[in-house]
Amino acid sequence: MTQPVFDRHDLRAEGAIAQWDQGLPLGNGNLGVLVWGDGSPLRLSLDRADLWDLRPVPEWAEPNSTYAQMRQWVEEGRIDQLHRLFDEPYLIHPGPTKIPAGRLELDHGRIVRSQVHLASALAEVELEQGGHLTTFVHATEPVGWLHGTHLLAIPSFQVVAPAYAGDDQLHDFDFASQSVGSLASLGYPAPIPRQEPALQGFVQSGWGNTRYAVVAGWQSIAEDEWLLVWTISASTDGADVWEHAATVVQHALKQGWQAAMTAHQQWWHAYWERSTLSIPNPTVEAMWYRSTYLFGSAARPDAPPISLQAVWTADEGKIPPWKGDYHHDLNTQMSYWPCYAGNHLDEGRGFLDWLWSVREECETFTRRFFDKPGLAVPGATDLLGRPMGGWHQYAFSATVSAWLSHHFYLHWRYSQDRQFLRERAYPYLQEVCTFLEAITEIGPDGKRFLPLSSSPEIHDDRLDAWLPPTTNYDLALLHWVFGAAAELADEVDESERAHHWREVLATLPSLTTSAGRLLVAPGTPLGASHRHCSHLLAIYPLKLIVWNDGLDAQKTLQLALEELERLGTDEWCGYTYAWLSSLAARAGAGKKAEQALEIFATAFCSPNSFHLNGDQSGKGYSHFTYHPFTLEGNFAAANGLQDMLLQSDHGLLRIFPAIPADWHDVHFAGLRAEGAWLVSAQRREGQTQWVEIRAERGGQLRMVDPFDGAPLRVQGTSVSQVSEQDLVRSEHRYIVCALSAGGSVRFERVSEE
Repeated sequence: MTQPVFDRHDLRAEGAIAQWDQGLPLGNGNLGVLVWGDGSPLRLSLDRADLWDLRPVPEWAEPNSTYAQMRQWVEEGRIDQLHRLFDEPYLIHPGPTKIPAGRLELDHGRIVRSQVHLASALAEVELEQGGHLTTFVHATEPVGWLHGTHLLAIPSFQVVAPAYAGDDQLHDFDFASQSVGSLASLGYPAPIPRQEPALQGFVQSGWGNTRYAVVAGWQSIAEDEWLLVWTISASTDGADVWEHAATVVQHALKQGWQAAMTAHQQWWHAYWERSTLSIPNPTVEAMWYRSTYLFGSAARPDAPPISLQAVWTADEGKIPPWKGDYHHDLNTQMSYWPCYAGNHLDEGRGFLDWLWSVREECETFTRRFFDKPGLAVPGATDLLGRPMGGWHQYAFSATVSAWLSHHFYLHWRYSQDRQFLRERAYPYLQEVCTFLEAITEIGPDGKRFLPLSSSPEIHDDRLDAWLPPTTNYDLALLHWVFGAAAELADEVDESERAHHWREVLATLPSLTTSAGRLLVAPGTPLGASHRHCSHLLAIYPLKLIVWNDGLDAQKTLQLALEELERLGTDEWCGYTYAWLSSLAARAGAGKKAEQALEIFATAFCSPNSFHLNGDQSGKGYSHFTYHPFTLEGNFAAANGLQDMLLQSDHGLLRIFPAIPADWHDVHFAGLRAEGAWLVSAQRREGQTQWVEIRAERGGQLRMVDPFDGAPLRVQGTSVSQVSEQDLVRSEHRYIVCALSAGGSVRFERVSEE
């Protein structure tokens, strides 16, 4: 991808950036920084992904904190007791919570303009009188760099600790900021400032044995040129965090600016080489590049997973929005949607490795809370995978682990990594299914049901949020996970387990529909505008209902879109528009998908591209107008565009499946399909001109003909075009060929002139 493409999508700001959550974002999955202010001072808000207050929630030690008790109180209608025990702990305790690290403040004069270069993940700040600052968070090292030119030889700066001192009162939940109180309510002691030759910072003690240090060091290079390096060191075992951080900073300064920047830029160059695209809608194209940049800044295989704000925790003296936690009723799941087709599986591994690492903690929760074998994951968790509480219908939903296990399945499908299949995907799904088989019951009709069933976030946390069993949300997850477990058991030659899971699957009722329309639950249509498309999970992301299934499936897809449009968008969040783009793309409704992404990008994003949950445009796209930021909307939107360009379901590839009619010229390179196919394609003057496919693992390629039957020139392998009479529309043509691992093929339209 040429440099001008990146240049036109770079993040830019003229003059001061007044708010921390509009700052220029930089990160490497472990460390993050937001650059903002007016220059007097210039602020760099610092964060570290694993910096948490991990105090336990006392209510979870109560003997009646169990599924059996929750079920009894639901049956008795005792909503006050349900709220007190399961919901309120999230609001009445300041922790557990993600916490910010601190900030750097430099006073060098008024900011004229600033910019993040997406291609290299460098932020540049121009100051009055010619001063220039360049800063980045090293792509692979735990350090941030700041390079100043045409400024004072020794920078005037200070390292500022978060506001852990002062008013220590919790307050009523603040809807506008989604915060429960000040940082001082955590009860930490004042930070200990430290100063050494060419080093400055502080040590902060937190809950329990947690200690962390922020250290910045500087070095003069010339009369008007200097370097500043910072890092954050944290420990829970009594280690000397100051000494560790100081050593990291001093080593980095010895390494030097040029060597560090070269290694940093090499990583980002390789990242962008994985996939690129070009479309005729500049707003949506910019959204994709900026969201893909944020993903590269927030996700790493060796880092904690993406939390609500990832490595950009709130810097405003408050507990961060929703405590910056791991919400598993769509937020973590959506955050990793783009890594598959976007060809960033390595970055996606951070999520899976974390889920695997907290498995034992979640199994303990499963036995204690549900009194069942297998694996369940709480709906809202801290860094250790422990429950944080919240609306009890979703924070303690039985099917959370099924949706999370979908990512293990997707990684296998897109990578075809058989070692991952045997050692991670298959065992994880087996444990999830063991739990779900145990928690479900058989009714008088011989069908399996979930005794307590809900559909996020229908009816919020009211008693009627428990819906007649089983909701389509829960039922779709049950159908999918038992089917997937059987499929993976076959792959690892566990035929008895595969047979067992298919027997369990056969006891599930069908999804609940009315005249082809998916309901929320038996006798419960959607009924009103709603932010969470939970009742449509079978369409996306689970893809239990796909276009090629036939006319009934196509009708269901179209009715789902019509219903969402009819009920309106009053109660939508930004992520709803992002989700709609994939739902529409699955129905081939390219224009609707494009419109959803354009509204998302223009009405629900901050100038720095962060997804703000409410409508900021004043154009009435939603009644929600608040502005706490979370990142799942960005990543779901990037995935939505990828769904417009490439789909791969059940062994069938579709190239340009949802392109608006006026998108005459489209190109993408390096997108990934299920089966470990790497796909590039170009559309010009409204026609597909060529498609190139490379096989990472090899196998049979099966693709809907994107050339509409036109003559082809084929290079690289043998190919045949055949009509598949058993598929939906016999007038469509399908391309089928076999490729060995590492093989590739190029299909090129032959002019009929």
